[in-house]
Amino acid sequence: MDRFPALFISHGSPMLAIEDSPARRFLASYGEALGRPRAIVVVSAHWETRSPAVSAAPRPETIHDFAGFPDALHRLGYPAAGAPDLAERIAGLMRDAGAPVTVHPTRGLDHGAWVPLMLLYPAHDVPVLQVSVQTQAGPEWHLRLGGILRPLRDEGVLIVGSGAMTHNLHAFFRGGYGPDSPAPAWVTGFADWMADAIGADRRDDLLAYRARAPHGAENHPTEEHLLPLFAALGAATPGGARSRVHASNSHGVLAMDAYAFA
Repeated sequence: MDRFPALFISHGSPMLAIEDSPARRFLASYGEALGRPRAIVVVSAHWETRSPAVSAAPRPETIHDFAGFPDALHRLGYPAAGAPDLAERIAGLMRDAGAPVTVHPTRGLDHGAWVPLMLLYPAHDVPVLQVSVQTQAGPEWHLRLGGILRPLRDEGVLIVGSGAMTHNLHAFFRGGYGPDSPAPAWVTGFADWMADAIGADRRDDLLAYRARAPHGAENHPTEEHLLPLFAALGAATPGGARSRVHASNSHGVLAMDAYAFA
């Protein structure tokens, strides 16, 4: 059975689903390069819980968890099957690791999951489930979470951390940035520092990114959108290859970087 990489994807604005951009074109071609997994597990920044949770809906609904966007976005759906058996498998792995876990029987797919997946796998023919993030637990826990999920990669499962390389929404809404605005130095400096640290596997630096990376807290006033990166990194094979497979910017301040951890 194929072993898939663990991915980190910057999902940006929900407009990624319908608006042309370099990131959209990358995702629309990358699924074919990856191949078809047995199932997909998405650790999404848009499902925050106090303790770990796994979705087990047999037919997860498409959650339109946003407002102020065109009606065309609200008409989109991603009718992939769920994976209740895999949800129970993940819950077992978490319990074996001493982590509390809740299996959620009805949770659907938020836009952190369905927007990139409709580009990667538009036929929606791969079962999907989600794992929540615990923002208060920080990067260390999510690195451990990825390690708990790692065995699934030997079972034909694709693990996707879906968040954002940069996510300062105050700057996004207040800064006057248009779709094609150039990225300011405080955004590119952070993204490039992260690329160097990931490439060299400087995990201590990455875990302390808010203090050590240039403009770390400015790019992530809250951490939930970077935590899926640590889950993907934790799911990586120790010593394995790690690649920045895409880099672009949207509206200047949203770095759309994507990583594959082999």
